[in-house]
Amino acid sequence: MKYRLLCMVALVWAQSYAQKKTTDTYFPAFNNWLQKKPEELGLNGAKLAEAINFAIANESKNPRNMEVSHYKSFGKEPFGFAIGPFAERGVPTGLIIYKGYIVAQWGEPDRCDMTHSVTKSFLSTVVGLAVDKGLIKNVNDTVAPYVPPVETYGQPVSRPADDFGKPELINLFDTPHNKTITWDALLRQTSDWEGTLWGKPDWADRPDKDAALWQGRPRHKPGSVYEYNDVRVNVLSLATLSVWRKPLPQVLKEQIMDKIGASNTWRWTGYRNSWIVLDGQAVQSVSGGGHWGGGMFINAYDMARFGLLTLHRGKWSGQQLLSENWVKQALTPTTAEPTYGYMNWFLNTDKKLLPSAAANAFYHLGNGTNMIYADPDHELVMVTRWISTNAMDGLVKRVLEAFQQ
Repeated sequence: MKYRLLCMVALVWAQSYAQKKTTDTYFPAFNNWLQKKPEELGLNGAKLAEAINFAIANESKNPRNMEVSHYKSFGKEPFGFAIGPFAERGVPTGLIIYKGYIVAQWGEPDRCDMTHSVTKSFLSTVVGLAVDKGLIKNVNDTVAPYVPPVETYGQPVSRPADDFGKPELINLFDTPHNKTITWDALLRQTSDWEGTLWGKPDWADRPDKDAALWQGRPRHKPGSVYEYNDVRVNVLSLATLSVWRKPLPQVLKEQIMDKIGASNTWRWTGYRNSWIVLDGQAVQSVSGGGHWGGGMFINAYDMARFGLLTLHRGKWSGQQLLSENWVKQALTPTTAEPTYGYMNWFLNTDKKLLPSAAANAFYHLGNGTNMIYADPDHELVMVTRWISTNAMDGLVKRVLEAFQQ
């Protein structure tokens, strides 16, 4: 009898605790994000102030004009000319979110700036939605059967004689190697896809120092070798567009961004030459980053909402928007690169990337540096924009010191 009573008490306590945890988890409504002083939630406000000062003092040294910045870096690569829009960026900016509440902010969090390769996390999300809805049966399927030949938009009615007999359609997976590539390999940047898309050859993105390896080298088996490559990211984007048969920004807006209360100011763009004909309409295939311009232009608040969604493993205010299984896969490392899951989920495996953070922390990362940091142990989301890459861990370290009593 006494044992049964103890069990009942334990059950009531567990239910009460679970209910309290659910109650304590706050998800901001559209255009309304509650703020609390750090001290209200048991944090050290002085330490957060130190962290903010550190972030501002460690602003990226790259030019604020993103076009100028491009031509001082990636623009020097072969075929590195811009084909998408750039914009002047703002000042160092950030948000610190604890238990869903804003406890600190700095800079211009409502300013829409390029977020560069954080865009890849939005791309992998729409792939995840396609898997959740059965449009893609399995990530281990080869991509080729899902993607028919693609017609680019704006071709001349009469083809010049120089083009006579040349292919008129894009065939992304028509080589023996490309036919073996799976969705999983594209998501993990281990596909070694070969070819040219939107005027950019795969070898021209972060080219090998040995020019002899640029063309005609033996290909790695998909899944075996990790290589960060934006051409292949754009291959995934075009393949996913073929599956959804509607613009990917529209999918993201309807399935994710509207439901997490994001603003109407974010824009996901592609390139000026990445338009295709789809079901009789001109549709832009968006890019996975700002490597040659374009990508996601978004404010810090919307980035933080997305971070809060991923922190809660795809669930928002009781609704599972992205399956927990997909988030689990996105957070699973590969032997090819233990600190990378699905694009662009960077994993703190063995605390290698961020020594000051927990091993289960993760972040969405883009050039600039743009980072959405998610820390399950501390119920923490942080957005930091335009900070030097080598200062990322120092910022995390200072923020976590605010949790120490």
